[in-house]
Amino acid sequence: MSESNWAGNYSYRAGKLHRPSRLEQVQEIIANAPRVRVLGSRHSFNDIADSAELLSLDALPPDVVVDHEADTVSFSAGLRYGELAEAMKAEGVALPNLASLPHISVAGAVATATHGSGDNNGNLATTVAGLEIVTSSGEILTASRDDADFDGLVVGLGALGAITRLTLDVERSYQVRQRVFEGLGWEALFDNFDAITSTGYSVSVFTHWTGAVDQVWVKSRATDAPEPVRGDLFGAIAATVDRHPILGLDPVNCSPQLGAVGLWSDRLPHFRMGFTPSSGLELQSEYLVPRRHAPAAIQAMRALADVIRPVLQVSEIRTVAADGLWMSPQYGQDTIAIHFTWKPEQDAVERVLFDIEGALAPFEARPHWGKVFLAEAASIAPRYERLPDFTRLVDRLDPRGAFRNAWLNKRVLGRR
Repeated sequence: MSESNWAGNYSYRAGKLHRPSRLEQVQEIIANAPRVRVLGSRHSFNDIADSAELLSLDALPPDVVVDHEADTVSFSAGLRYGELAEAMKAEGVALPNLASLPHISVAGAVATATHGSGDNNGNLATTVAGLEIVTSSGEILTASRDDADFDGLVVGLGALGAITRLTLDVERSYQVRQRVFEGLGWEALFDNFDAITSTGYSVSVFTHWTGAVDQVWVKSRATDAPEPVRGDLFGAIAATVDRHPILGLDPVNCSPQLGAVGLWSDRLPHFRMGFTPSSGLELQSEYLVPRRHAPAAIQAMRALADVIRPVLQVSEIRTVAADGLWMSPQYGQDTIAIHFTWKPEQDAVERVLFDIEGALAPFEARPHWGKVFLAEAASIAPRYERLPDFTRLVDRLDPRGAFRNAWLNKRVLGRR
């Protein structure tokens, strides 16, 4: 095979790509493969998904089933969020949150603890109520929240098996409006950080680390009550036209703004399904920092502005609520996410990351598993207190090491 990830910065080394259409085929492929990993929507920016053989699940039947009594939806793990949301419309149900783009596979987002935003919103993996995994023996393991080790299975980093089916919590469908505010002063951000991030259901701060904060995107649930903020946000002024997070780019790719009410799935993502997400030519990095360190960590990035800006397209700051999933960056702590959308210049980005990771080290920063970072297992391990439990789970469910790869050994397990 000759395949690369979405960004084009990584070419997979696998010699074979499988596309089974039945669960039995998935079991057979995994049981017979010496080394195998699941390849999702390729929106990872590193080698987390690579192996001798790759397995795509996008040919499996979607089989979307809504259980209104249990308030859940179950489906084939090959679905992307945009596809799942479309299937849920007719059932009148919704997910509590979404990531910035609906183009990503649900299973891949769950396995890497990908997130949206919101003071009271956990990452996307926190909505998982149950899952089905094909282990390295080809056997099917099912688990739900009441089962032992469930909190270790959900954010599994692809190391425990192939997730073939997921069950997520749902609620009644709801509507969302969003507004963009421009020109927020840094002092206003620091003095009112909690008030700003709680202004909406989901709030994103976009910056180039110089001058004023470029934009604040506020997404609010539409209710009978008046819109929380319309004209002024601590000195930032509401935009009068739609905006793109990256200054100068056409907002046609973005979800509608200006307070126009729309379905949850059309407003919670920044970008529209079927349109190019972000800039389309980029690398990404992200670091999750305990919320108590928010002002100091943001100031540390501002101090590196001259180093960051030459390779930066835009940065985004969001908040994510704590959870109990072992390998989640939000395990046991509310966090802020400091995200970097880079120009597609791998070597230059890695040089900048050396400075960024050094500056964020005192704040116990945890890197997003699916993005570009330098940290290895020795430095990451102390920040994950349940890592020993996760390692034991990996060894128990995959004793022959079929799902282990160079990324997992180097970044997580610390093995050769």
